[in-house]
Amino acid sequence: MEALVTNILEFFFIMIGLLLIYTASNVFRDQKHPTRLGTTLFWLLLGIVFAFGNFIPAMINGVLLIGIGVLTLFKQVRLGEVKKVDENKALESSNHLGNKIFIPVIALAVVAVPIAQFTPLGGQVGIGVGAVISLIIAVLMTKSKPRMVLDEGDRMIQQVGTTGILPQLLAALGVIFTAAGVGDVIASGVSTFIPEGNQLLGVIAYVLGMVIFTMIMGNAFAAFTVITAGIGIPFVIAQGGDPVIAGALAMTAGFCGTLLTPMAANFNALPAALLEMKNLNGVIKEQVPFAFSMIVIHIALMYFWAF
Repeated sequence: MEALVTNILEFFFIMIGLLLIYTASNVFRDQKHPTRLGTTLFWLLLGIVFAFGNFIPAMINGVLLIGIGVLTLFKQVRLGEVKKVDENKALESSNHLGNKIFIPVIALAVVAVPIAQFTPLGGQVGIGVGAVISLIIAVLMTKSKPRMVLDEGDRMIQQVGTTGILPQLLAALGVIFTAAGVGDVIASGVSTFIPEGNQLLGVIAYVLGMVIFTMIMGNAFAAFTVITAGIGIPFVIAQGGDPVIAGALAMTAGFCGTLLTPMAANFNALPAALLEMKNLNGVIKEQVPFAFSMIVIHIALMYFWAF
């Protein structure tokens, strides 16, 4: 079964890589692109890493990633001319489909959750299979040609740009922070200003630690291990807090930080790019009051429920 899961996931990674290489070919054909060669190389290297990364030596993968970083550092990855959306056709389709447009999105969850919960295939395979089925449903509903799938995928990739690989980089950063013992350093620093045995200050430090570290890392899952080891266990759980309740609330408290940071690119920068918003931080600005309200609520819930 493990081999089957690995092969299915590899298939999805290859498909993603081929789509990135398709984007590279489109950019290369765009003679008016301001950074044609740099942008082409960026998407080509990223596509190779996704599609063939498991088949080439780690050293070569590292060199390719350094190349991607250098191209980004020198601003050689830009958005060129992408195929414009026909506003009249889009409005006509919107009026025709109405709320049915949400069916593919719901189908993804309906397929992914049972696979993740009731089969040994796991969540990643569930999401991949759900995405394929929801894509097929969307094509059938809209009666679009298969070529449109490629064109719209290419348009989305170019509009999202380099921020599209930020979640992968942040997840890797979380692993590095944990292995480097950052949690121990944080615990040592927090212990200098939180009195031993003060449950309320321990809860506040735990919740705010999750929020701030999630803002830095852009990922609550990556922050959870570090902050729980550094603050949660010594200042909340060791003081009598229920680990199940405190841990669950700490995780959702981290998502308050997700609402406040551009580092959570897939939640904040991605919608701004897809909606072509003038203010790239517009999504974050709208979320600020809700985030601060939820932080206060999390502190209260953890203090009264965990103890």
